[in-house]
This record gives sequence, structure tokens and C-alpha cells, in this order.
Amino acid sequence: MILSFHPNIVADENIICAGRLPNDEDRAAICRAQAVIVSQGCSEALYRMCRKHCAQVFPNYDARFDYPGKLGQARLFKEMGVPFPVTHTFETVSSYHEQYGEKALMCPLAFPCVLKFDWGGEGEEVFLLKSAEDLEQALSKAAAAEQSGQKGFLLQKYVLSGGRSMRVAVIGDRFFSYWRVQQDPTAFFTGIKAGAVIDRDKAPKLQQAGRAAVLDFCSKTGINLAGFDLLFPEDKMEPAPLFLEINYFFGRRGLGGSFKYYGLVEKAVMAWLGNLGLSL
Repeated sequence: MILSFHPNIVADENIICAGRLPNDEDRAAICRAQAVIVSQGCSEALYRMCRKHCAQVFPNYDARFDYPGKLGQARLFKEMGVPFPVTHTFETVSSYHEQYGEKALMCPLAFPCVLKFDWGGEGEEVFLLKSAEDLEQALSKAAAAEQSGQKGFLLQKYVLSGGRSMRVAVIGDRFFSYWRVQQDPTAFFTGIKAGAVIDRDKAPKLQQAGRAAVLDFCSKTGINLAGFDLLFPEDKMEPAPLFLEINYFFGRRGLGGSFKYYGLVEKAVMAWLGNLGLSL
């Protein structure tokens, strides 16, 4: 029996668990299943239950929940030994002050540098800091966020990338790459929301290098549904990709829109089931 918690994928048994915690009935269905399919919005509680009671779960979100947030991803990049911008992580504002004093005058990185809150994606909650005053303001925002229960941030070296970044989307065993390019090569934000345009043809050799790096990373971590953001430093003759972020919720415009995206996910699920000797 194949069980689906995905609203768009019909299997032998189908359950919607959105907006609630998994219960005993869900657990019983998972225990009966040979394979389980979950959605991008799957909660950690449901995913952990699926992984505990069924050997085969798609997508593989082990890394998502074992290395949560941007701090977790930085730790994962370090453990996997992949190149990424120099990064300093802090669980709280107090932990920063314990190392660098009450005033942000001893920043561990030269300005400009980047501060990212532990939450948010697609360029949200990311700040380019050009001075100690900028850092002070960002730390004040982080302290205010802690009052509402959101905590954790990182400081990261600013990498000049010519106003472009690469997205590599992994969907099952397929990898898709494209650039997000700003008209202004000095622009900091390179996301679609910030006005960048999609370029699928630019620098094919670098795209091949980016896909190869993500393929190797995914083969070691098991990730099979995510959007990876990569940077290529513009001051390198033959730059290697720097891992910047993993987005488990990611934009679909570069893949042709939501309709095409869901078709790709469905094909990935069918291929995954086929490799297990199963089918819908």
C-alpha cells in the first residue's frame, strides 16, 4: 500500500494532515504503508512519524529537520566540507555580545558583510551591513525578534558575484539550473522578487559545475526536493560554486510555473516508486 499526505498526488490511501498534528490513525496508516509521500508543507512531527514507521518516504527531509534554519545549514555545509562564504553563527544576541562586547565595534568580518536571521527564505530577513551602525540596528532587530520567540542569526562574508546567483533545483533525481541576474552588476539582492531576471543559457560551464556540486551534495545527504542557491565569486578566473542556502520552499517561475513544477514532482514520485518496485 502506498500512502500519500500530498494533496496533489493520489495514492492507494490519502490523508490530509495540514493544520493539525498527526494522530494514532495516521500512525496506523503509515505502519501499513510500503511507501509514504509527503508534501513540501509537511510538519516535522508528521515527517518524524513517517520516518520512524516506514522505510521509504518521499521527499527525503532528513537534512531539513536535522539541520534547521540558516544556522543549521551552515553547520551542514561545514560538516559536508563544501565551500561556502565565511560564516559566524550566533544563537542569540547575548551570545554575540559575549564574544564581541556590548557595542558592535568588534565585528568578526570586515564591512560590508551580510547578516541573516535564522528564519526566512528567498532573500527575506537578509541585510547588507556597510558599517558598525548598520550592525547595531540589525542586532536591535534581532533582539526584538527574540522577544517574540524567533532567535538566531549569522554574519557572513559579502561575496561579489556580479549581481547574479544560480539556482539549482533538485526534484527527485533530476537537476535544473538557471541564473537570477540583476541589470546592475553591483546589486546585492539577486532574487526574482528583487527584480532579477531568469537566464537559463548564461555561462553553461558554470551551470554544469553548479549542478555537479549539488548532485554530489545530494548524493551524500539524501536531499531530493529543494532549491539550492549558489554564488560564483566574480574575482576568480574559474570560480567554484559557493553554497549559500537551501530552500525547501522555493520559487517555481524558473521551472516554468506551478503547473509544470507539480508535473515534475509527480514524475519524480513515479520514478522513485519505480526504483522501489512499486507503482500507482
